Amino acid sequence: MSGNFGFVPPNDDGSNNPENGNNNPEDNPQFSEIFKQFSGMGLDIKSLIASLNGSGHSANLSRDVIRDISRKTLSAHGELPVGVAELNQIREAFTIADLWVDDATTFPSLGIPENCAMGRREWIDASLTGWHELAKPLIAGLSEGMASAITNETNAAEMQIPGIGNIAGVMSSFMSSMIATQLGQTIGNLATTVTSANDVALPLLRPARTFLIPQNVAKWSDGLEIPETEVRIFLALREIAAARLFAHTPWLSAYLENTITAYGKGIRIDFSAIQQQAQDALSSGELDPANPESISHALTSGMFTPEETKEQSTALAKLEMALALIEGWIDQVVVDAAGDRLPSLIRLRETQSRRRATQSPTQQLFAALVGLEVSPRTARECAAFWRGIGEMKNENRDRLWEDAVLLPQQSDLADPVKFLKSTVVPDDLSGLI
Repeated sequence: MSGNFGFVPPNDDGSNNPENGNNNPEDNPQFSEIFKQFSGMGLDIKSLIASLNGSGHSANLSRDVIRDISRKTLSAHGELPVGVAELNQIREAFTIADLWVDDATTFPSLGIPENCAMGRREWIDASLTGWHELAKPLIAGLSEGMASAITNETNAAEMQIPGIGNIAGVMSSFMSSMIATQLGQTIGNLATTVTSANDVALPLLRPARTFLIPQNVAKWSDGLEIPETEVRIFLALREIAAARLFAHTPWLSAYLENTITAYGKGIRIDFSAIQQQAQDALSSGELDPANPESISHALTSGMFTPEETKEQSTALAKLEMALALIEGWIDQVVVDAAGDRLPSLIRLRETQSRRRATQSPTQQLFAALVGLEVSPRTARECAAFWRGIGEMKNENRDRLWEDAVLLPQQSDLADPVKFLKSTVVPDDLSGLI
């Protein structure tokens, strides 16, 4: 193998080092078996190692790579500049919506930003840090899973087989590139459909702020035959509700990241299973190592996604509940804020509901990364829960966002009144003594 990847010093073949029992990993039958398995997946691991050798690659998730792939993906769809007339129309919608939302939540206004209308590329740039932070725990989990899998594959510890840590590092870097590619493509595609900064219903922008994407707003409402003014106000209501929630729940970002971290720690990689999947795909023609589009499809379709473990199932259940609670809260605040002032509210909500069920931006992302899909039933139950809580007072609904421990579990959704009573501390504590 050409170059140096930590097995021997530069310009030294290792022959004079009696402690180096594995100067060339290809000569070790256990490493040779790993190379064969990767070849079975259509991957030339030797070329990969050579290309990464001495380049400083690591298992870190590259923010620049994600951004570049996102922009490249978007460029295939194109984008339109934001005009002055569009900016003024959206500012008017935000002004109205902000006043209405005051009646539906105790979370205070964030104000209307000067630039409240942006293009698709600007959404990518604004949300990139948030995406990056959410995905980093996956890389950590994949790196640990890869190192463990390679160690198990060779049936030896690193000190017994010099250089195994380097192989694990190379493959972790490769997996990091896979995630960056997958995430970048997903973000680039989402940029063509999201209607606003917070349309994905995740706290991605830090600090939280609001804007609509005029080109995508027009695409969202195409064929609805609903006045454009109503469409803009409806989407502005959703955007403002989401931004207020995220701005006043500083713990929420860390909670979601910790949940994804728990998912990442549960990753277990089975080379044999992945190899079999790859071989089947190669045989059927679904995977062609010489065709970049074929490889891209394999990555985004989850062909190499490790089998889900019990720990991951638990983490995904928590994540599903969090996403459904966020979406349900936003929806109910919009209903309360609009009241009877938006004639097409029912149709607009139905459109949003269909979109959420078939092409939700959040679902697209988490389905691609971790295979998560928020069930329609969970979404409906969470929406009904917030509706029941809100009937007793909006402050009750907002108070539950003070800390993660106050949020309901799946079993609490059926009886909002009972749940709310269980979270209230009585003024007179004498009865508890």
